[in-house]
Amino acid sequence: MMGRYDVAVVGAGIVGLACALAAARRGLSVVVIDRDAQANGASIRNFGFVTVTGQPRGRVWRRAHRSRAVWDEVAGEAGVPILQHGLWLPVRRPEAAAVLEAFMATEMGEGCRLMTPDEARVRSPETTGPDTVAALWSPHELRVDSRTAIPRLAAWLEGRFGVEFLRQTVVQAVEPPRVVTGRGVVEAARVVVCPGDDLVSLFPDCLADAGLARCKLQMMRLASPGFDLPAPVMSDLGLVRYGGYADLPEAAALRTRLEAEQGRALAEGVHLIAVQDADGALVVGDSHHDAATPDPFADETVDQLILDEWRAATGRPAPPVLQRWTGTYARGPHADLVAAPHPCVRLALITAGNGASTAFAFGEEVIADLFQETFEP
Repeated sequence: MMGRYDVAVVGAGIVGLACALAAARRGLSVVVIDRDAQANGASIRNFGFVTVTGQPRGRVWRRAHRSRAVWDEVAGEAGVPILQHGLWLPVRRPEAAAVLEAFMATEMGEGCRLMTPDEARVRSPETTGPDTVAALWSPHELRVDSRTAIPRLAAWLEGRFGVEFLRQTVVQAVEPPRVVTGRGVVEAARVVVCPGDDLVSLFPDCLADAGLARCKLQMMRLASPGFDLPAPVMSDLGLVRYGGYADLPEAAALRTRLEAEQGRALAEGVHLIAVQDADGALVVGDSHHDAATPDPFADETVDQLILDEWRAATGRPAPPVLQRWTGTYARGPHADLVAAPHPCVRLALITAGNGASTAFAFGEEVIADLFQETFEP
């Protein structure tokens, strides 16, 4: 016997850590079991961009607000620096400006500001390109360095709440109250399985009919551009990808124009997010390609589409590329998947690529459901 706990969490990505936090805050004993020696999946391979503005209207948007608040609560205590605040979204087409105007008329636009080109150039001349027709400023976002934030969160959970971590431990079966691993049996009254994009190892029958795929993204780290970004930067392409904008009726005209002018970028799932590290370097991306088993190879033409969008949005050439990598995550037709293969087990996945933005609230929902309670973010 490897120990007895109130809750076992399988998976130490951001969703697993969020579930562990929600359980630990209830005063429960928690163990987190993961097959890797350290975080190595999607949670550390993306932007660390905690995005509120642009999340799909309703429950997901509220989740993002709640998750952002939790990040704000725990970051300082966990030693996770908040590197950037807000969102800067310059657009260069009147159809995109119309989407932003419609967005500002909704409850989601509260606290945001829509700027004219002249106002945008005053606020951020370095990231307002010559073709800018409007720019959205949102104060709601946070950005952390996910490469360091995830391990620091895990260490904080261990030190602050006594959460135990069993690393390099493969879970072979979940048979409540037994969690069978390659190193022995863990006993837990309740279990949350957070498999990320491993859709075949545990409870594959629950996942088989959910319409899930594994989505590959391409990312790059660029040298410092020599100036500070005003906030993480997005562009026109994001307005047809993020549901808070894309679901508005005004987005249809923008999509039609983008299909005519940037059809290849849309086909490759490209949009622009650019964030900045403490040393000035940029992390930029990304693209989206679905497959049952994504190949590990990055396509240079896709990377170039991302860099071209940086130049079009900011009017500046992209700095030299320092690193390239790919990541994969589970993607499906809905924002998440929660299944109950056993009354004491929850299978929990975020399937919209927004784990950093929504996981903390999602984890609270999952733990509440596990205890047959209701949680509304």
